[in-house]
Amino acid sequence: MNHPSDQSGQPADSSLAVHPALGGGQTDWHALVAQYGSPLLVLDCDIIRRQYRKLAQALPEVSLYYAIKALPNKGVIATLEEEGCGFDIATNGEIAMLEQLFIEPRRTIHTHPIKRDIDIRTALRYGCTTFVVDNIDELDKFVPYRHRAALLVRVSFPNPSARVDLSRKFGCAADEIPALLAAADARGIHVKGLSFHVGSQVADASMHAHAIHRCRDLITATRPDAVAPLSVLDIGGGFPVNYDGSVEDMDAFCGPIRDALNELPASVRVLAEPGRYIAAPAMTCITSVVGRAQRGARMWYYLDDGVYNSFSGQIYDHTRYPLIALDAQGEERPSVLAGPTCDSVDVIAEDIMLGEMAIGDLILAPMMGAYTAATATTFNSLPRARILTLAAPASLAIEDSNVVRLA
Repeated sequence: MNHPSDQSGQPADSSLAVHPALGGGQTDWHALVAQYGSPLLVLDCDIIRRQYRKLAQALPEVSLYYAIKALPNKGVIATLEEEGCGFDIATNGEIAMLEQLFIEPRRTIHTHPIKRDIDIRTALRYGCTTFVVDNIDELDKFVPYRHRAALLVRVSFPNPSARVDLSRKFGCAADEIPALLAAADARGIHVKGLSFHVGSQVADASMHAHAIHRCRDLITATRPDAVAPLSVLDIGGGFPVNYDGSVEDMDAFCGPIRDALNELPASVRVLAEPGRYIAAPAMTCITSVVGRAQRGARMWYYLDDGVYNSFSGQIYDHTRYPLIALDAQGEERPSVLAGPTCDSVDVIAEDIMLGEMAIGDLILAPMMGAYTAATATTFNSLPRARILTLAAPASLAIEDSNVVRLA
């Protein structure tokens, strides 16, 4: 019997995706599918804990606020609450999830730069008082709430090397900051700091360091003698994960960030918004072969999960996930893995070298915690993948019918 193979055609270690609670070995995955069906997403909350602790150790002077949008899951949130993490919220739906888990609002920041009045009121009613703006119209929305809210102004730092550059849609230019601060003062609105986000899955920390240095200059140059000087810097997210083995250790990655932060005034409190780094390694997708066809020189395998569901990050995030064919047999040849919908765009991988697979065989995809379940759709009226939770906090009452506690 051949070893399981990954998308490079080399033997793959299936233990990459195996949690100790499952006992190890590929038969465990088959047992899960036999019991719960397919596709499945297996979430390991112990990995959430590990990732949080690694980043907290790499940035010991930074307060971490998990970006809920990456994986809005109660098991993840409850786990991070136990670790002492804060939460970065952007929508009323995310606030509702925190309320259900009795998360204290003092541990939250609201970072969406564009909000409706109902969004502001909902967050204030919950108890969140820190918000982000990046333009004068957004500033004006806070005039009725100026005695209840404090703001961070988001600065734009274009970063073409990021997997997803967020500067085009959000953030003001650095030279606009003095005018925005003056406008806030004229309206009696408290701006307590600056924020930025250098983009998602960045290659290195050089842009983080550049943005921190630029914000340091803005903080020291604008309001040096003010009654309420700028005292907060939110350095956003962008902390990368190792989808393909090309990302350096997080402690080494954060070295330039630590050096830059050491140059900030001692009075400045620093925040960060990790999402992908915490969530991505914690979930593995299990998908089954439901059909196959020989088309020219390539074998097509049709799976019960695809880019409209758990693999949506391939479209929205340009992410390619590790793929492990558990049951492939014989000589490897160019193959295609396609999703279950009627759309021909629904293709997960092309021209990957795989041994022959039969209907019912399994594909594992580790590293699928971030922007997968969160961005999945129900196109073609196909259900989203069920989430199975490992090592969830004992205090968590999981009520969602699509969530099963395994350990």
